[in-house]
Amino acid sequence: MGAADVVPGVSGGTIAFITGIYEELLESISAINLKILMFIKDHGFKSAWEKINGNFLLILFVGIMISVFSLARVITYAMDNYPIFVWSLFFGLVLSSAFLIGKAIKKWEYQNILGFLVGVVIAFGITLMSPIDSPSSLYYVFFSGAIAICAMVLPGISGSFILLLMGSYTLVLNALNELDIIIISVFLLGCLFGLFSITKLLNQLFKKQKHLAIATLTGFLIGSLNKIWPWKIILETRINSKGEAVPFIEQNVMPYNFPGEPKLFMALIIIFAAFGVVYFLDSRSTKNRLI
Repeated sequence: MGAADVVPGVSGGTIAFITGIYEELLESISAINLKILMFIKDHGFKSAWEKINGNFLLILFVGIMISVFSLARVITYAMDNYPIFVWSLFFGLVLSSAFLIGKAIKKWEYQNILGFLVGVVIAFGITLMSPIDSPSSLYYVFFSGAIAICAMVLPGISGSFILLLMGSYTLVLNALNELDIIIISVFLLGCLFGLFSITKLLNQLFKKQKHLAIATLTGFLIGSLNKIWPWKIILETRINSKGEAVPFIEQNVMPYNFPGEPKLFMALIIIFAAFGVVYFLDSRSTKNRLI
């Protein structure tokens, strides 16, 4: 999840979806609220820790942090040097996940179809948006954190990409590199606000309208495929926090229109391999599975 969240275009929520921990993640985060303070007072910290599934959240958080500071660098290197292969991997993962998750809906009633279409339209529309220049006001930093973390929780919508669209991606990276405590603190507060808001909403939706929730999130996955199409041409670049020129605005093209070597055969192998990985993970995920 940490590695995915660093790459603009891939959602950590998608990885949670693929690995079968999505519902447990929503339930655990939703259990953290003001009432938990009274619960600690009445029943002790150990009971409260078990109530919020503390071990699960701690292990997940540690894994995300390790990934952000280690594996994410590998993915960033691969993105710079083997972009077609990396996007092929993510494309295969997301496409197979959408197919597998969508199969959970045995009967596609009108509300499920509508939810699916809404998810497709929203996610696809987001991928077509053009990034804006970076506003640096603190209220906008707070708002960016709240929106980005919501996107990270939603499968198919990348939090990093949302930050890029809102013009806050470089600002936040610079703040982290320069240890700008004010920017970082305001951003984290926004993230916390958005995280607890969206997870409670999604958790209630899964409890009351599970098939509708699955259909909508499947739509998000399908709509996001436009962003992770392997063959892209760069229309405009931006300068990142290291002073390097990186892709800013890109356009999808068919492999036969790709200006360089499309590496189609290897890309297809990676896409099919990703399908195999997802089906393997699904077959091994026996606890708290979505399907």
